Amino acid sequence: MESPFPKSSSAPGEGRLVVKLLPNGTSDLETISYQYPLKLITPSKASEKESVLVFLLSYGGGLIGGDSVHLSIDVQPNARLTIVTQGHTKVFNSSSRDIITRQTLAVQVADGAALCLLPDPVQPFEDSVYEQTQVFKLAMNGSLCLLDWVTQGRKARGENWSLTRWVGRNEVWVPDLARAHGERLLVRDTVILDAERPQSEMPGLRESMSSMGIFGTLLLRGPLVKALGEFFLAEFAALPRLGARDFRSDEARQAADVEELSPLEKWRTERIQTEKEKGLLWSAANVRGCVVVKFGAPDVEAGRDWIGAMLMRQGSIAEIFGNQALMCVR
Repeated sequence: MESPFPKSSSAPGEGRLVVKLLPNGTSDLETISYQYPLKLITPSKASEKESVLVFLLSYGGGLIGGDSVHLSIDVQPNARLTIVTQGHTKVFNSSSRDIITRQTLAVQVADGAALCLLPDPVQPFEDSVYEQTQVFKLAMNGSLCLLDWVTQGRKARGENWSLTRWVGRNEVWVPDLARAHGERLLVRDTVILDAERPQSEMPGLRESMSSMGIFGTLLLRGPLVKALGEFFLAEFAALPRLGARDFRSDEARQAADVEELSPLEKWRTERIQTEKEKGLLWSAANVRGCVVVKFGAPDVEAGRDWIGAMLMRQGSIAEIFGNQALMCVR
């Protein structure tokens, strides 16, 4: 007997989100759809009005070898969307390098709109093969806050970059004003971790990671996150430089030590000391109007504590998207 219902037009692993701005000035979901193994959940009643909140999940708590997920997102003019997760995105092992687990994200952010994507990190298990592509097409006044990070695996089970291959690529595009209907690539950031092709002069992937248990990228673009980008650039510029020397006299140094520090200077001094003690390394650069922050830490909690402290200290994310946007980095 044939089903009386029409066949689904979507393929397994496909999902779509469309967010619009309501007349009362709040954002709301116009479309939400998904197919196994992708799962999308949104609270029935928003706890905060700044942004729509969506949880990005997978059935069974992870992606098995060969799974393919494709999510398209359309954030319409002046709307705001926050995407988080409920735990690490686990990538289970593949029986061979040819069985690839894939996730792709295609995003459109209109004028005045904003997307905040601050998930938990991806956790590739031993012998996993994973490829992730995230393409963001922003209007000139669209805003993006993206955190993309990957862990060493299941540390409790002795995994330490025991994956077979992990590839992550993020692209940011804007309209090319010099060409009608043209687009301009601002950033293409690609990370490749391959057990068979570690860095030159390194015996293996584990050694090439230099005792780092997590590696991450924070990407910022647009007017709503401009202040946050400037904050990271300023804090990076204030870091002590290798080989730097203090040429002040002993009396001048003592006077400076006695002088009361401002709250920001005190916080910065304590943060830099913590970064040194925990072995956390990071950098920030402005690339064609996008601020790209790279960081590494010996373990997940050290990385989470650092990125969360930086975002909460500056305050823009909570103000623009609500405190819910920070739940994965607290």
